[in-house]
This record gives sequence, C-alpha cells and structure tokens, in this order.
Amino acid sequence: MLKSITSCSSLAILRRSHVSSIYRSGVRLASLHSTPAIKREGLGDFALTDRVAIVTGGNRGLGLEAALALSTAGSRVVYCLDLPEKPGEDWNVARQNLAKLEGAGRLEYVTNDVRDQKKLLQTVEEIATKEGRMDICVAAAGIAGAARPCLEYTEEELEEVYAVNLKGVFFSAQAAARQMHRFQTPGSIILLGSIAGSIALKHTPVLPYNTSKAAVIQMARVMACELAQNNIRVNSLSPGYIETPMTTAIISARPEYQAIWSEQSVMNRLGKPHELRGIITWLASDASSFCTGSNIVVDGGYTAW
Repeated sequence: MLKSITSCSSLAILRRSHVSSIYRSGVRLASLHSTPAIKREGLGDFALTDRVAIVTGGNRGLGLEAALALSTAGSRVVYCLDLPEKPGEDWNVARQNLAKLEGAGRLEYVTNDVRDQKKLLQTVEEIATKEGRMDICVAAAGIAGAARPCLEYTEEELEEVYAVNLKGVFFSAQAAARQMHRFQTPGSIILLGSIAGSIALKHTPVLPYNTSKAAVIQMARVMACELAQNNIRVNSLSPGYIETPMTTAIISARPEYQAIWSEQSVMNRLGKPHELRGIITWLASDASSFCTGSNIVVDGGYTAW
C-alpha cells in the first residue's frame, strides 16, 4: 500500500515538473491558443479561435467539408481555393448557413489552380498579408483520373493525375508553410491522402491515383521532419471510400462499384463526408499538438481485414 502511495506521489511530482519544464523551455502548449470565451463554450484545445486557413479543392466534396469543420470550430476565416471561376451551389449554401451560426468564421472563395506553383505562392502570400497570419492548410484538391488496366495508361493520363494529386498538393503545402514561417505562427498542414496510398484497391484499376496518394503520405512524413523546427506540423489523412461528387460520378458510370466498395468495409457502407469533420478539426487544432508525420486512416475498417 505504501509503495502504491509513494508511486502515485512520485508520478504527480513528475507530471508537475514536466509541465513546468515545458513552460520554461518555451514549447508551445495548446492552452496558449485558448481563450476564456472558447473555454466557456466547451471546445477547449479543439478551438480554432482567430486562425486563418486555406483549403485547396474547397469548392465541394471533402475540401468543402474541411472548410466547414474549420469554420465551425471558430476560425477567423477559411479561404477555399479551387479551379472554377465562381463557387458552386454547394459552396454558396454552406457559406449562407455558416453566416447564421454564431461563432463560426467566414468563408471566402478564391479561384486558383494548384498546378500553377508561382500563382499559388502569390495567392497564399496575399492572403497571409491581408490577414496577418497563416495557421492551417488542408491540401484537398485531387482527381481520380481514368480507370483502366495499368498496361493501357498513357503518359498524358499519368501526368494529368500527378500534376494535381502530387505537385498540386506539394505546392499548396509549400505555399502555406512559407507564410507560417514568415509570420512565425505555429501551423498545421493536412495533406489529403487515401487508403489507396497504402493498399491496392480491389477491382478498381487506378494506378496513377494509387501511386500519387502513396507519394502524398510520404510527402507528409518528409515535410514533417523538415518543418518541425519551425513549429509546423504536417500529417496526412487517408479516408476510405466516401460519398463525394467524385465517387458518385464513378458509381453512376459503373454501378457495380457501390457494392464492391461497400462490401470491403466492415461497416458495409461508404462513409459520409461529414464523418471526417472531427478528425480534420483535431489535426488542425492544438488538441493534436504532439502529432506530426502521421498518416491517419478513416476508412470504416476497410483496411482492417
């Protein structure tokens, strides 16, 4: 009994001294970003109070879901970067709904092509200059490309996918990281990968997509190692099959994929876009302050077999 009490006392002392040493060494704690108002609302370290974020591919699909997650967690503003000159109906509806939600940040739309490195660097710099900071980047722009046997892919088809899914993701992360470093703000960069980057998708011949997502997962690890000294965290998020406009279009053309993709999940269904909001908020916030270089899988158990 005495040994147990002594152990508990020692543990308590260790915890107190550890916390004190963290404060003394100047390492950023989650509480440094918290505010009394947000604490009263119960968000705690998940709050994104006054953060400035960019989301590429933010016009629809998982990009728009990410933007909604960041906005509802209290971000000052989320800039959605995407290719169309004007945002679509889904984005406009989302913005209108956010405007009615107390405490949510504003949503802005900017036309941009993630394949154009110079233009993207300029755009993100302008955003950071206007807002005076850059805190979060979600690189969600991506395409599936053509589905065909690997022996039939052309160079043009490979380049099309890699330009968006590989170069575009890197250019997005690079542009945000430069501004985080410029303003000396602790940052979180989330690269949208896929379970296709870790496994081969059954009965789904999309080699360029698979290889591009594998590269994204490795990209996050390498960037995390390089940028940690700048207090910038980089992680990849690998969803399973989610009901997005991209997957819906594929199922419309090949209805059999609905059953193929669902049956591989232990939950026997595709995921809903909103089911990623929680993990995105966690990765973007101080609640995940010790998480970097990780690949987070959210796939309904698809890869658990």
